[in-house]
Amino acid sequence: MRGIIAKVEEKTTIPVYERTVENVLGAVLASGDLWRIIDLSEEPLPLATAVLKALNELGYIEFNEEILLTKKGKELVEKYGIGKREDYTCRHCQGKTVGFDAFKELLKEFKDIVKNRPQPKHDFDQAYVTPETTIARITLMHTRGDLKNKEVFVLGDDDLTSVALMLSGLPKRIAVLDIDDRLIEFIKRVADEIGYSNVEIFTFDLRKPLPEYALKKFDTFITDPPETVDAVRAFVGRGIATLRGPGCAGYFGITRRESSLDKWREIQRILLNEFNVVITDIIRNFNEYVNWGYEEETRAWELIPVKIKPKHNWYKSYMFRIQTLRGSKGFEGEITAGKELYDDEESSTT
Repeated sequence: MRGIIAKVEEKTTIPVYERTVENVLGAVLASGDLWRIIDLSEEPLPLATAVLKALNELGYIEFNEEILLTKKGKELVEKYGIGKREDYTCRHCQGKTVGFDAFKELLKEFKDIVKNRPQPKHDFDQAYVTPETTIARITLMHTRGDLKNKEVFVLGDDDLTSVALMLSGLPKRIAVLDIDDRLIEFIKRVADEIGYSNVEIFTFDLRKPLPEYALKKFDTFITDPPETVDAVRAFVGRGIATLRGPGCAGYFGITRRESSLDKWREIQRILLNEFNVVITDIIRNFNEYVNWGYEEETRAWELIPVKIKPKHNWYKSYMFRIQTLRGSKGFEGEITAGKELYDDEESSTT
């Protein structure tokens, strides 16, 4: 195993452990599909592909249309007692911990409205979640008491969560910011069509300090930050800065597809020590993203050893819920970082 780890370390600076290799091998035992292996391994794509390439070079796996263990590889997993990575996700809630039977009509209406939505742009590192995920977010936020008669801020809205919030009729007021004029115009048009007036919609670059109207005036925020540490600090920090005081809530996704546990530790340090908020919920693979269609333009395509486009939704993220306390504070300064705000060694969708 030490030899495998040493070979992986030649290919990446992302920390690699024996458990990392076990996770990838367990996923290979479960599926020969590259994207499913990355999904099941729950390792950052650049790290998972480095492990796969090292295993291939050492003769433990072979690359064809599928990724398969060789005889040597089968002997390795038997020696270390590595088992197949099973998936026992609840089929009813898809692991989201909430069912949304009560929102069936909302889901139907949301699907109909967003079918002509703007498609993701690589320039903005955009991707959006499934409609079921968006409605599950509404359900989760409602069950936590964070929507009914609350003022909600949406920071970036690839997923059109603001549309679902309007359709739900739960918040007292909604504000939504996004840098993409196409999304802003779409959200405005939907608001006009359904006659929803308690919404404020702005084109805005979140790298700039938030305007005065956004600071300390809301009860709940939701955002989906890029996966670098600096971006999480900036976007989640911006969200916290919109909250009016203790007892308010924030929601955001952090993936394992582009974030190692070492990065997670740093993100959690920022939340606890810099922002002084408490993490109340972390729900595994809550957010399921639709394949964005520009895979061949991404770093992931450069890294993967088998050039096959994904056949299922492989990119998922954990849903975090945080709550503010006395002394919680957000991030209000200007962000001067450029491309590095969206890109680090663990990134793959950029």
